[in-house]
Parts: sequence; C-alpha cells; structure tokens
Amino acid sequence: MSPAWLVPDWPAPGRVRALSTLRGGGDSSGEFASLNLGDHVGDDPGNVVLNRRRLKAAARLPSEPVWLRQVHGTAVADLDAADGSGPTPTADAAVTRRSGVVCAVLTADCLPVLFTTVAGDRIAAAHAGWRGLAAGVLLATLRCLAVPPGQVLAWIGPGIGPRHYEVGTPVREAFDPADRSGGAADPAFVPTRPGHFRADLPALARRQLCAAGVGAVHGGEHCTFADPDRFFSHRRDGRTGRQATLIWLE
Repeated sequence: MSPAWLVPDWPAPGRVRALSTLRGGGDSSGEFASLNLGDHVGDDPGNVVLNRRRLKAAARLPSEPVWLRQVHGTAVADLDAADGSGPTPTADAAVTRRSGVVCAVLTADCLPVLFTTVAGDRIAAAHAGWRGLAAGVLLATLRCLAVPPGQVLAWIGPGIGPRHYEVGTPVREAFDPADRSGGAADPAFVPTRPGHFRADLPALARRQLCAAGVGAVHGGEHCTFADPDRFFSHRRDGRTGRQATLIWLE
C-alpha cells in the first residue's frame, strides 16, 4: 500500500502544488499506524524516516519538506532567508517565493491552513490550533506573504470538527473578549453544558481570514476525529501519529 493524500479543492494557479496526507501506506505500527510523519510523538524514529521517504517518493516532491518545530505560537519561518543547513525552525508557519521549496505542517486535530497568491508567486503553510488561532498565527502568515489580502487564496485542511471539539470558557474568551460581559452569542461556540462549548475551528479560521480581507477561503470540511480510518486525532486517541500538509511551487 502506497501513501495517499487529499488534494485541496481550490482554484490555485497551476504551478502551485499541495496535498494533505492520509494515515495509510506507511511503516509505523500500533497507535502510529501507519504513515506517521511526526518525529516527536514517541514513534520509532526509523519508521518516521521511512515514512517521510515513502511520501517524498510517492508524491514526487522536489525536495525534502522543511519540517518545523511547532509550538502553538505565531512565529513564521521565512524559508527564503535560510539555506536549509541550520537547525529545525521553531515556528508554526512557513512562507517561500522559491520554486522547489516544500512548506510543511504536521497536525492531528489542529488546522493546517495553506495560502497562495492569485499570481502563484508565493505560498505559505500554517499550523493553527485554538491557541495559534487566538494568538493570530493566520494574520502573522498573511503579513509575511506581503501582498494585499485580496490577492490571497486560502485552504483549510483536515482538523477536528465542531461536533467533536468541546472546550471550556477560557478558550471561548480567548477568541471573544468583548463577549465576556454578555454580548450576542457567537455561532462558532455552541453551549453544551455549564462552562463548556462546542468550538468550530474552521469557522473561526474562516472568520479571521475574511475579516482580514481574504475573500477566497476554501476547505474546512474534513473532520479528523470522525474519520479514524483516514486521519490521526489527538482528541480521539491521545497518543497518536501526525499527518502532514504540504505546499510548493513548481
């Protein structure tokens, strides 16, 4: 069985290539079965290396993806300013204008969000869990693209859906400080029980991007929790693997 992936359904320019991996077709076993691409989750490091090699070959990637040390923050790695020989960048997003450079983020419930310009001359990938969304990682990525937001397309990849993602009041307040005093209900947070809400991360990401001026936001329909055959999910399984979402310019 070979690695498989989703191809974003968005009107990106022809030279923009992107994919989001599924969990089958790898060498890992147990809770990491089988195409675990995360090297920080307790899997056998040798299996992760093999899985990454399998993906590179199957997808015919032009280079090794630039893997990030993700910390749920807002730092954006400018891959054009690095030669690839330094340490793993500590960041939750990456941007490039260079052909053949593969931006990558790892997720297992958090949202992967891809960006391209309508001209197809620069791209980015961001890792956006609730902490990153609340802190502004998507807006930081837009700033690093350095083009008017109206010239940007975005795609929201597989992440946990609102039916399966219950959070507490502190998470809700991180997104909506003005509502702490009793304002209108936020449709991205549906009450479930006292002090708890079902959070809609794709809706929050879409709202932030549209408010920033990005008019073309696609995706957001794949729930990692609800599809154990295709996706890893930390909320569902705890100790588990990671899928990757990649973008590059031909």
